[in-house]
Amino acid sequence: MTLLARLDRLPLSRPHYKLLLIGGLGYTFDGMDSAVVAFLLPSAKAAWGLDNGQLGLIGSATPFGFLFGAIAAGLLGDRIGRKKVMMYALAFYAVFSVVAAFSPNYEVFLGARVLAGAGAGAESAIIAPFLSEFVPAKRRGWFVGALAGFFSFGFVMAALIGRFVVPTVPEGWRVAQLITALPIVMLLWWRRSLPESPRFLVANGRHAEAEKIVTKLERDVEKATGQALPAVAEVDAQPATETPKVNLLSALKFLWSPAMARRTAVIWTVWFVITFSYYGFFSWIPTLLVERGITVTKSFEFSIIIYLAQIPGYFSAAWLSERLDRKHTIALYLAGSAVSAFWLSQMDAPWSITLAGAVLSFFLNGTYAGVYSYTPEVFPTWIRASGTGLSSAFGRVGSILAPTIIGLSAASLGFAGVFGLTTAVLAAGVVCVVVFGLSTAGRSLEELTEHGAPVKTAKEMTK
Repeated sequence: MTLLARLDRLPLSRPHYKLLLIGGLGYTFDGMDSAVVAFLLPSAKAAWGLDNGQLGLIGSATPFGFLFGAIAAGLLGDRIGRKKVMMYALAFYAVFSVVAAFSPNYEVFLGARVLAGAGAGAESAIIAPFLSEFVPAKRRGWFVGALAGFFSFGFVMAALIGRFVVPTVPEGWRVAQLITALPIVMLLWWRRSLPESPRFLVANGRHAEAEKIVTKLERDVEKATGQALPAVAEVDAQPATETPKVNLLSALKFLWSPAMARRTAVIWTVWFVITFSYYGFFSWIPTLLVERGITVTKSFEFSIIIYLAQIPGYFSAAWLSERLDRKHTIALYLAGSAVSAFWLSQMDAPWSITLAGAVLSFFLNGTYAGVYSYTPEVFPTWIRASGTGLSSAFGRVGSILAPTIIGLSAASLGFAGVFGLTTAVLAAGVVCVVVFGLSTAGRSLEELTEHGAPVKTAKEMTK
């Protein structure tokens, strides 16, 4: 459609960077909320006299909430719009972070952490597919990879809060959660500044609204660049405009239909592999450091070093995504993760564990940058949010299972065995994406997903 071709030919400029900042701040607070829990556990244990089983439930509360939030966000994003879901998810997450901060007992705290995780998971699942629909094809890999890079700032902030707020401020663990709820004030900005996705509007027959948004974006880009806009290219693939209403059953039926099963299998496998390895590593590294004679305070400081390595990991992968294609970038960083995990399994000294851990952190998070860019590209517009949300949710199964599986494995396999297991999981991911993955760089979303006869295909596959 000419309207979407107009959108795709816009050069990346100030209006796009504003969207990057808006979505990036959302990911920063999602990452901070996810990471800060590890630093709250000792205080929660002391406050309520919790045993290790109860602490384990708190550790699993956020990823458990993430799973259901991601599913809900995807389905709702394809029905009521990306912008609404993003805003409601932010409000939901912030409210329950405040409830957790003032929890009078363990049960309320645990429930609030699950619900805050659901809000964060919903926001996390909707931001990437939402903003990917605004970005020109030739810069989409960098843009969405850089967007995901904001997660790393949240993890670093969480580590700083864990080091300087939790142990030094009275009731510091409660104050930490109030800090994570601060993004509630962003709602006023988002409500005024965020447009709905023109691709969502077109897919739902709301052409007049889409026209207004694209026209405004064109004026803003022209003003920002001070140059005339490029000519509109001819397009063959057309977006679906009469699409079925998405629910969980119809979404799963379409995603696992013969036309989509290969793409879905690859994406779900990569999400599971990276999330299993990531949460297995980050949930255990402080404990492993303490077991090697490092004080808890020092282990937090070493954790900050490891978290800082995320930043170049994300942004280097975002840069490479435009040059090597998404699937090759994912494969490269998964392979680097596998080598780093094996290296970590051979280390004994605290400094060498920290160095190997930082390198592993670099590659794991670089993989995430590629995955966040890749996932929205392989699903049609009418089911893009659901496809992304369900892929992310399947990955969260890995984050729930990883701490338990690795905890049980540690007793029998030891330190080397734990990261040997992680190496094997990562290597399986490399093979999957190299052999079966789809090349997406530089191709429009419609070219990748619509194939010229989308309406008939969409309806037939969901009957």
